[in-house]
Order: sequence, then C-alpha cells, then structure tokens
Amino acid sequence: MAYKAKATPPVSDINVTPMADVMLVLLIIFMVVTPMLQKGVSVDMAKAENPRQMQDAEKEDAVVLAITRDGKAYLGSDRIQLGEITPKVKDRISSKLDKTVYIKSDARAKYGDVVAVVDAVRAAGVDSLGLLTEKLERRHPGGEGAASAATP
Repeated sequence: MAYKAKATPPVSDINVTPMADVMLVLLIIFMVVTPMLQKGVSVDMAKAENPRQMQDAEKEDAVVLAITRDGKAYLGSDRIQLGEITPKVKDRISSKLDKTVYIKSDARAKYGDVVAVVDAVRAAGVDSLGLLTEKLERRHPGGEGAASAATP
C-alpha cells in the first residue's frame, strides 16, 4: 500500500520580519539622504509673529544669502566674503526677470553684519529684498487647549 504524504495546511499568519527589514533599510536611507536635501546653510532664524509667506525663496534658482551667528556669509552653500557679495549677486540676478534676493540670518548674528550684507546686496541693484524668518507659534495664556471665556 502506497503512503501518501499529507500537505501541510496553509499558514494564515503574516510574516512581519521581511517587512521590518525593509522598513529599517528605508529608515537608514532617509536618514542619510535628508541632510543632503537641505539647500544652503542652516541657520537658527529669527522668529516673527506675522511673517509673510515667501514661496519663491524655496525655488531652486532663488538667490539666498545666509548669515551665521559668527558673521560669516554664504551665497547658497558657498562661503563668500563681504566684498564679493555685490558682484556675485549682480551676476546671479542679471539674467533673471525676478530680481529678488532673500537673506536669512541667524537670530544671534550681529546687527552690523546683517546691515553690511543688506547694503552689499542693495548695491547689486536688486528690485526686492526678502528677509526670511520663522513663524512664532503663540500659546494661549491658559496653556495648551485652554478656552477663553468672555464675561458679560
């Protein structure tokens, strides 16, 4: 008599080990790539309550100058001396229709450093100058989620 082997019943449980492996690999990839996506130099910008949205500053061809806490200036991600700002900015905006230059400064940068950069940018003949800030998130006086009540 021939012996017939029984097939094992199908397993209906989900095997999450391959999914966890893929997720960890994706996490590592994002951790490595994310710092490379940042355009320009990172500064701790000043915060303002009523900033105006400047969507054009995020464009790839936008002219953005950054001023760090220690007074160094960067055009995009390249270090630039104060005397080089006017000719380089003039060169960058000469072929553009929108002659706007954006300046982002560290909140703790010296006022004189920022004024010197603004003056050099103005000497390049820009039409408009945008000062980039971060929006200040206001909290209600009673804490988070506190409702205000009016008295009659």
